[in-house]
This record gives sequence, C-alpha cells and structure tokens, in this order.
Amino acid sequence: MKNFLVIMALLVGANAFAQDGTASPEWNTNLVKAVDKAIAEKKPLLMFFTGSDWCGWCKRLQAEAFIQPAFQKWADENVVLMELDYPRRTAQDEEIKQQNTNILRMFGVRGYPTIWFVNPTKNGSEINFGKIGSTGYVRGGAEAWIAEANKILAAQP
Repeated sequence: MKNFLVIMALLVGANAFAQDGTASPEWNTNLVKAVDKAIAEKKPLLMFFTGSDWCGWCKRLQAEAFIQPAFQKWADENVVLMELDYPRRTAQDEEIKQQNTNILRMFGVRGYPTIWFVNPTKNGSEINFGKIGSTGYVRGGAEAWIAEANKILAAQP
C-alpha cells in the first residue's frame, strides 16, 4: 500500500509539473499529420533535425530554448512543430526512420541541430515544401532563438 501511495504521489506531482507551463511543447513526428495540421492552422512548419541521444548542441538547444515557456508560447502562436530525430542508440520505428531519412536527403541537412521553416502544401498525396529559411543553435536562450526565427518568418513571401 505504501508503494502504491508513493507511486500515486509521483504521478500526481509529475502531472502538476506538466500543467505549470514547464512541459515541453508537442512535437509531431509523423510528416503527413504535421503537414495536415500546418495547412489546417495556416501556419508554417518548423522542422527540427536532431540527434536526440548523441548531439550535444541539440540537447543544449532543447534545454536553453525549446523547453522554455517563452518558446512554447511562441510556437503555439506561430508554427506547427515537427521533430525529425536521428538517434544512434535509441530504437526508432522503421517507418519514422525511413521518413526522416528521406526528408534529411530532401533538405540536404549535413549538421545538427538544423531547423527549417517551410510552408507545406499538398496535391493529393504529394507534399511540397515552400522553403522559408533555416537556422540552428542560437546562443542566448529562448528569446534570442525566437528573435532569429521571427526574422526568418518575416522574410517569407
């Protein structure tokens, strides 16, 4: 019974933590779902190319910017998030792995982290990406990263 109470206390505490604005934003991993959401919400797609279990700069970008409340608020208002992960030690669904490899080649990504902003369109099952611009790690935390992202988004036609 004590173990049950401890587990329940941890779960309730974790839930409270997630609801206080410090939870990480929702990152889509399925391209079709992310594109459909971006089109429905009339927002650009932010595509985050990362190596979650080995890339130090990716982890730093996550910690300094992407999990911060300022980024979460900005992302909710401005973009649809998509994470394209290329882990080395973590198992990954084969379908997602193949999807991510294809997108990596399409965008010519050679380093991590890379973030592309795109305006996706669909013609039947064909997806096209109107490239807006790209960035990576930006020193200075969430506010500096958001300022850089806003410059890129402001330049879109």
